[in-house]
Amino acid sequence: MKKLIAVAVLGLTLAGCATGRLTSAERLDLYRAHAGPPQNSMPYFGTLSGWTELGDSALAVWTRPSEAYLMELRGPCYGLSYATAIGLTSRTGQVSARFDKVLIRDPNQGPSVPCFIGSIRKLDIKALRASEQEMRQAQVEEREP
Repeated sequence: MKKLIAVAVLGLTLAGCATGRLTSAERLDLYRAHAGPPQNSMPYFGTLSGWTELGDSALAVWTRPSEAYLMELRGPCYGLSYATAIGLTSRTGQVSARFDKVLIRDPNQGPSVPCFIGSIRKLDIKALRASEQEMRQAQVEEREP
């Protein structure tokens, strides 16, 4: 069933990427299709390997190059779409859904309002990368005469 949903999302996303660039909503749909069930927390030891904004109320965070999580926030997070850096609150090496926050860090702005994490879902990085590769290949094929 999960594969069927991923194929459907991929088809819709491919239809939407004729311009060559996915919108935040299309990227969020792609990440959701490759996310596991909600979990209470994720491991976090003070540094991130990377992050990707997925609109103003979701992001993906990489705790290691091969491990990432989809975080959906409780509401819009002002400044997420143009943030230069983020931070996460945590307790004893864990970031918890419903308790911890994403902190937007922008040296050009004053202190930001923390954004509460509503849900955390582990991403299937291999499947996500494979879908992204399929999308890039489809774009190349569209451009060929």
